[in-house]
Amino acid sequence: MVAGRSSVDFATGGVPDPGALDIRWIHGSPSAKHNTDPDIQIHRYDEHTFILRQNMAINYEAPFLFLLFGNAKAVLIDTGATASAEFFPLRRTVDELVAQWLARHPRDDYGLLVLHTHPHGDHIAGDAQFTDRPATTVVGADLATAWEFFGFGEDPGAVARVDLGGRVLETLATPGHHEAAVTFYDPWTRFLLTGDTVYPGRLYIQDRAAFVRSIDRLIEFSDSRPVTHVLGCHIEMTRQPGVDYPIRTTYQPDEPPLQMTTRHLHEIRAALAEVGNRPGRHAFPEFILCPRA
Repeated sequence: MVAGRSSVDFATGGVPDPGALDIRWIHGSPSAKHNTDPDIQIHRYDEHTFILRQNMAINYEAPFLFLLFGNAKAVLIDTGATASAEFFPLRRTVDELVAQWLARHPRDDYGLLVLHTHPHGDHIAGDAQFTDRPATTVVGADLATAWEFFGFGEDPGAVARVDLGGRVLETLATPGHHEAAVTFYDPWTRFLLTGDTVYPGRLYIQDRAAFVRSIDRLIEFSDSRPVTHVLGCHIEMTRQPGVDYPIRTTYQPDEPPLQMTTRHLHEIRAALAEVGNRPGRHAFPEFILCPRA
């Protein structure tokens, strides 16, 4: 750290205004050919926390990504659905945000850690943009690599801690959507970052028993910690209860908010009990359960 510069106090320095997510996300356009949205929307939740959304015209998945700053390093959670830096300039965007943050908080040898919620292609496609970036560690999202990094191979029930320098994320193994799925909790913003496990859309369940255990674990975990928002990586629902946008939609003008609450964890758990072992599509007002056969 540069001499004379103090660390950000993430432990006792207060928390940002939880109302900072009252925004309009880019949501595509009637003609993808004439889309004028930015390649990546940048939302500054607070001085140390950014939420990014990929343009639907580039990829219909339009995933959300999270960039969190600590005193020693930043973490980028997920890298989006497009590999090409020309069409999806994620590295350039992150570099600009890091440079701006360092201009306000100068320090030496600042690192970047790239982690993932799970290894599906729309969450890891941009990894290669960071492989040659200095002071950067890209942790593979596959089960063996991620589990070794977090220590879940030895204890899947552990709460792993990722220290960014005063800002310490807590990480849980939450399989069910994918065997390598994880959830991150950030005590600074009090975000619960659930990837594709919980979000306003189609919850694809690969392993029902594991998914139920993961929802139970998230309920138990959040009961002992303050949670401002439950944030997944997609919006697929409309504001009409139980109605989603069709797969591959590139224009979603009637999206609900990205943020959910711990109440939704309980609603998903009740829905799982109601659906039981029946595969298929089961619509509920703010999400849709899609367990595999």
